[in-house]
Amino acid sequence: MTAIAAATGTESDTATDAPSDTPAFQYQARGRWLEQWEPDNQKFWESGGARTAKKNLIFSVFAENLGFSIWVIWGTVVTSMGAAGFGFLAGLGKGDPTAVSNALLLSSTPTLVGAALRIPYTFAIPKFGGRAFTAFSAAMLLIPTLGLVYFINQPGTPMWVFMILAALAGVGGGNFSSSMSNINFFFPEGKKGAALGINAAGGNLGVAQTQLVLPLLITLGTHLTAKDAAGYRFGITLSVLVWVPFILLALFGALRYMDSIATAKSDGKSYRLALTNQHTWVMALLYVGTFGSFIGFSFAFPTLIKANFPSLASIGWISTIGNLAFLGAFVGSFSRPFGGWVSDKIGGAKITLCVFGGMALSVCLIMAALELKNFPLYLISFLVLFVMTGIGNGSTYRMIPTIFSAISKKYAAEHGLDLSESTASARRQAGAAIGVIGAVGASGGWVLQQALRLSNTHYHTMAPAFWGYAVAFLLMGGVTWWFYLRSSFAVQRVPSLAYAKV
Repeated sequence: MTAIAAATGTESDTATDAPSDTPAFQYQARGRWLEQWEPDNQKFWESGGARTAKKNLIFSVFAENLGFSIWVIWGTVVTSMGAAGFGFLAGLGKGDPTAVSNALLLSSTPTLVGAALRIPYTFAIPKFGGRAFTAFSAAMLLIPTLGLVYFINQPGTPMWVFMILAALAGVGGGNFSSSMSNINFFFPEGKKGAALGINAAGGNLGVAQTQLVLPLLITLGTHLTAKDAAGYRFGITLSVLVWVPFILLALFGALRYMDSIATAKSDGKSYRLALTNQHTWVMALLYVGTFGSFIGFSFAFPTLIKANFPSLASIGWISTIGNLAFLGAFVGSFSRPFGGWVSDKIGGAKITLCVFGGMALSVCLIMAALELKNFPLYLISFLVLFVMTGIGNGSTYRMIPTIFSAISKKYAAEHGLDLSESTASARRQAGAAIGVIGAVGASGGWVLQQALRLSNTHYHTMAPAFWGYAVAFLLMGGVTWWFYLRSSFAVQRVPSLAYAKV
């Protein structure tokens, strides 16, 4: 079982007792290649394996958190670039369609690149080792940050240069897959859920912390200098440079303290089987609706607030709008574990169905708030939408291993195969499917932002895009019901789904 499949918490918490002649593992404080790694062996785990795994988890969370922070940095930076003297974003605060479209184009580009990188980043851990690739992925974050610092202080820089820098920031989005894949190898089956949940939550929180810290530092920069174009350029520079010491610390920590597991191998057969399974693609569609909405709206939220409520810019501490935008990613990150927990009690498909209904209703409230020009209602409606996406992320994670387990049990029963082998195969296929589902889901964030941009460009309003989202969420709820809750179909196709509480 791999990263996200393990994070569902469907496995036993008991480890296998070690044979008496099995050598104990001695904890090593410094990073190295681990030729022997048997986390499911109780003696091995207790004699130093647990400490080594937790050490690697700490540095993995730190590096992944920074990856998300750099990935989402453009969502906030674009809201201040007009004031910093870049004409292609000058009208953003007045709702100018061209400026809004340019902002959404810049903020959506990292989403697409990050989604595309998730698949190769998953395969990188078995190829290069967790220690080396975590260090490499952390070092890569220096390119988009230092590049932005340089070009933001060149007022004549054209938009296409910033598009390249925004694309380079996408490397932070790929960090999620490599980090989850790496940590998956370190923990025993019964402890992967908690470890991977911590790892995922640490990454997601990087979005919220960036959207909180950057606006405050940009505002600080203008107070230290002047509230003019040069002052805003200084503020943006300050807000980006603040991440560089942490990136260097993550690079050093990975090289010195993290380990690589020599026995960690990829499973090409499981990937081929997962790619030919229709449920991989059904779940990818549902994950577009949950995680795609979370990451897409997280990137776009600062721009949406500034474009739709420009009068807020005159209110003291809200002068840089992102101070409120961080709330969306914050509540979405913290609601994710709840989605997994309640799915264990009620069933992942039931929760996912309710989530899509709640998301459609939230969109209706957002449109009502825009019609009434009511910012408190707008903010609350968006926060409800973010909470729904977080719960949906947890519930869809919970569905995936159960679906593959049910399919595998059915196949084993029909063909007289060994159940334990079938279960192991289901774990591998579920993990392989997650790599595909995660990449497709993240690309949904790019699609969402492009819909906003095109709607704004062609209709001078984002209303068509939002109503389109509401319809899409209802359709995804229908897909959930059709495949996993319609008892006659589910029992015929996957007999054990009803019992397994998908």
